[in-house]
Amino acid sequence: MTSQATAAIHRSAALQRAGGSVRSSSARTRSGAAPSGRKRRRKRRPAARLRPAPRKWRRRRSRAAAGAAAPGPSPAERSEPGDERYVEGFRDGVFAGGERLLEDHLPADLLIPNLTLEEVLTAGVQALRPRGVPLLGPEGVYEEIERMLTERQPYALVRLGDGELLTMAQDIVLPADEVRKAGHFLSYAGVDVPDLRARDEVAAAFRIASRIGVPLSRRPHYQPLLFALWNAFGIQAEELPLTFSTINYALYEQGYLNRLMAGRRLLLIGNVAPPLAQVLLAQGVQVVGTVSPVQGINDLHRVVEEAAAYDFDLALVAAGIAAVPICVHLAGRTGKVAIDIGHQANIVAGVRGSFVRREEPDIRS
Repeated sequence: MTSQATAAIHRSAALQRAGGSVRSSSARTRSGAAPSGRKRRRKRRPAARLRPAPRKWRRRRSRAAAGAAAPGPSPAERSEPGDERYVEGFRDGVFAGGERLLEDHLPADLLIPNLTLEEVLTAGVQALRPRGVPLLGPEGVYEEIERMLTERQPYALVRLGDGELLTMAQDIVLPADEVRKAGHFLSYAGVDVPDLRARDEVAAAFRIASRIGVPLSRRPHYQPLLFALWNAFGIQAEELPLTFSTINYALYEQGYLNRLMAGRRLLLIGNVAPPLAQVLLAQGVQVVGTVSPVQGINDLHRVVEEAAAYDFDLALVAAGIAAVPICVHLAGRTGKVAIDIGHQANIVAGVRGSFVRREEPDIRS
């Protein structure tokens, strides 16, 4: 026996004692390794770089609730081999939803050098601007509310987020079972699906509101669902007085809400009304009363009845989906101003929870 063979036997025995295994050269060849024993190196594809979305006050990104773990690295930042498939799938999805659509619409007899999807979208949106419906900005909404307060005219500012839209979609645009699955948060916001009475209450109220906040997000349960509902109800967007659904945050952050509260008698409505009242009273704001709790949308008529007994100038409502009909009914009954401030109330009061989100649309308190 040669010295090389003897050495090979010793190596094999050592591997077996260590719990390893010896594979034949033919097995290595079938598995893809070179017969020489050198492994083929698989080239790793470079990870795609995800372009971060711009942060604008009109398009709020989600903020983690207090105590939540810090977000991990994005898929493109992970380096494990298993994550490369995720990145590749993400890249393919972006292509199918963007570049592929552009490719299908480009002329076959024309090459446009250095064309980008963003450039095409920008040009396309500019061409479509004549079809657009104006959204009143924070300054305009503030001036509108200030005028109504000064003239003592009824006014209701409401906002439509995914909760309100899913509520109205029950058995109109989406089956109630699908709404229940998609809107797992609806019970928190005051609606237990199926609830067709709640659907009809919200649908009837928002149409007669003084100003309606609508979502800017293109995710399925925001603008697409909004447009589907308008089509189902036969509503023309041009007929509605619109703003954007995060107007509550903009009014506060730009100082307009404080100006509206100054020197006026406030009524606070919602589950966070008591702690909010303490904060505002400490700031010198005149709070004449609170209505709390609001036990879902089916409690709205009791809430309006109780609220109407107060002598107030401005009602701030943070009552989930029920805020839409509460604001409309309260303004109509009392001739006063009612504003749906949503989770801005939680933020001012220092009350945090798992559903306090700054992303459009926001789940209501």
